[in-house]
Amino acid sequence: MSTHHYLACDLGAESGRVILGTLADGKVSIEEIHRFPTGASTILGSMRWDVLRIFDELKTGLRKAAQRNLPIASVSTDSWGVDYVLLAGKEPMLGLPYHYRDARLDGGLERAFKKVPAETIFDETGIQFMQINTIYQLIADLEQRPELLKLAEQFLTIGDYFNFLFSGVRKVEVSLASTTQAYNPRTRSWSKKLIKNFKLPAKIFPEIVASGTKLGAVLPAIAAETGLPAEVQVVASCSHDTGAAVAAVPAEGGQDWAYLSSGTWSLLGVESAEAIINEKSRQYNFTNEIGVGHSVRFLKNIIGLWVLQECRRAWEKAGQTYDYAQLAGLAEKAPALQRFINPAAARFYKPDDMPKKIADYCRETGQKPPEGVGETVRCVLESLALLYDKTLKEFADATGRTFSRLHIVGGGCKNTLLNQLSANATQIPVHAGPVEGTAIGNILIQALGLGHLSSLDELRKVVRDSFPVTVYQPQDAAAWHQAKERFQSLTLNT
Repeated sequence: MSTHHYLACDLGAESGRVILGTLADGKVSIEEIHRFPTGASTILGSMRWDVLRIFDELKTGLRKAAQRNLPIASVSTDSWGVDYVLLAGKEPMLGLPYHYRDARLDGGLERAFKKVPAETIFDETGIQFMQINTIYQLIADLEQRPELLKLAEQFLTIGDYFNFLFSGVRKVEVSLASTTQAYNPRTRSWSKKLIKNFKLPAKIFPEIVASGTKLGAVLPAIAAETGLPAEVQVVASCSHDTGAAVAAVPAEGGQDWAYLSSGTWSLLGVESAEAIINEKSRQYNFTNEIGVGHSVRFLKNIIGLWVLQECRRAWEKAGQTYDYAQLAGLAEKAPALQRFINPAAARFYKPDDMPKKIADYCRETGQKPPEGVGETVRCVLESLALLYDKTLKEFADATGRTFSRLHIVGGGCKNTLLNQLSANATQIPVHAGPVEGTAIGNILIQALGLGHLSSLDELRKVVRDSFPVTVYQPQDAAAWHQAKERFQSLTLNT
């Protein structure tokens, strides 16, 4: 097999990276070339993305990669979903794009449902209701800055925006399009019904392309500025980071496995050939996002390691600094299954003094508050594992499937304690790895689009052959059965 090199521009809500991927002899290796913060900027009371600074950082990464003098085949950008940039003519953007946590979206769901019933929106899109979704942001534009929306010729989601800046081609890749809650997975196109009923300008909705689509060569100016060869292709891999990560799940065979992309958020779900849009999936608030080959990521976006991250920030502010390995070590020494929180409760989605919120929750629910850092961390991790089990049972109910293993990918799978607790809670084996699922998926979907790989099955075999996976076997079934009953009573009441 020939050797091929690719560049993945992997953008997260806190940091971005440029990753060099090399495919050779049926295996892929990756190397981080450049890392930088992405974070939001606060301007006149609003949260925005400084996309020009991010663009400069990406070009720095491309420049460093070009200095390796390797025959790089292609480059692609993936990012978080829902946010977007408005474009017109030769203007690279009409104002800095909003951050999905901006307060302008508060109450957006309720206002939208007054115009179009929730049932209609879900039937059109099959997407989980979150006020951060693109369609509610566009409705906010229509209400709050109609003059800008009138000027706009198009919007581009974040990953696709940077692919445009590299190639000059304005297209949205289907995995990111599907996060907008304006995409119809049945017709495989934008929802004309929702666009009409919300009175959104149809002209701004861009052409949708499949995962792995070649957009064209890098612009001459990009080649000149970065030193990349002019023939390097820009590929729309999976522009949504979760879509790329799920493509890299090293699973094989059947429908008896589920996946968890673990990080600040936990994206738990299954893969399906078709969208699953019915009353049960709406009641569970599941979502149907699109992946490679128009496969469906039937999943739920739930809270993840955010609670632990906020605890760590609070302790650091108080003068106690811990890395995540130290926190896990303290938690392992703490007594097991003593107290739980409902991580999905609204209070835990907001920042500020998370340890106090956990202690207050325990008092309010008749539980003894945790004493010290270790007990707090243990409470958080056990509660997350129980939430994973509860959600997995909902997926079994909605799909009729039974699950024999859970694949965990992403940065969260480095937390070995959480992996073991997840196996204990679900009572199925947990297969953890690879950590860099998003970048690996981005790179190998480029290879698929360029014809260097032939199928998603072959892509996943490359992942299995390239990266170690650690298997955690379930333990302590009786104790965890009792814990699930206690946790269930909490989730019913909070």
